Amino acid sequence: MHSLLHMAAPGIFVLLWSTGFIGSKLGAPYIEPFVFLTIRFAAVLPVLLALALVLRADWPRKGAEWAHCFFAGALIHGVYLGGIFYAIDNGMPAGIAALVLGLQPLLTALLAGPMLGESVAPRHWLGLAVGALGLLLVVGPRIGVDASGLTVENALVCLVAVAGIAFGTVYQKRFAGGVDLMPGTLVQYFGALAVVMPLSMLESWEITWSGELIIAMTWLVLVLSIGAILLLMVLIKGGSAARVASLFYLVPVATAVESYLLFGETLSLLQVAGAALVVGALLIIRERRIGTRRTPA
Repeated sequence: MHSLLHMAAPGIFVLLWSTGFIGSKLGAPYIEPFVFLTIRFAAVLPVLLALALVLRADWPRKGAEWAHCFFAGALIHGVYLGGIFYAIDNGMPAGIAALVLGLQPLLTALLAGPMLGESVAPRHWLGLAVGALGLLLVVGPRIGVDASGLTVENALVCLVAVAGIAFGTVYQKRFAGGVDLMPGTLVQYFGALAVVMPLSMLESWEITWSGELIIAMTWLVLVLSIGAILLLMVLIKGGSAARVASLFYLVPVATAVESYLLFGETLSLLQVAGAALVVGALLIIRERRIGTRRTPA
């Protein structure tokens, strides 16, 4: 049973993570981006605290452990999601945003070498390249739909976002991998709030509490910010950072399928071919474990 759950964990993570874009799209018309994220992250805290107490989790004993979790959370949640929400709210086409964010697996693989001592095999680089090509085919048809929001500012924000989650993923494994899951993730969200809450003070805090927003907020808090993130932390702890990051190639594919089912967005033959390439890339990457060497503490 345990091995079955271990095998299913990557697929479950991709499915849960991809729904974040659907939830964001559902709630975006009723709330400003940083207000949205501030409420979302704040709502996660009591739930994680209750889980940590019920499970009698081991809390970090050293100040450095608290600081590492705080910083990793600021990057993985605050910088990454803050950048995405800001760019899309300012008109960045979702297809282009997805393409820029698709750089994450490549950037993570580059960082994993010097920071974690992970040697990325040629087979793995081949898988990353095939995945990037597949991602381009999936999101390419959406790029020309509306390019009015393709500004230098939005492009830079997306690049900062992808750098944030790539560096944060590697940093989490390198410096906070030994911290207990529940309290470590709880501290991460305090780091995320330190990024988005000050920015939310620049917004009006005008919120329309519609049914769509309540559903989106509930889903994003419970399923994304708790379920998917805890699963991501488990995957980072148990596998190489580069291999875990390669799963993000599948997210736009899953989102495209969900958009087709929920919103009637069409999928061309080219997009289907791109999705097949992405799946093939993941099979190439996961076929053989990446070798690791010890890195001095």
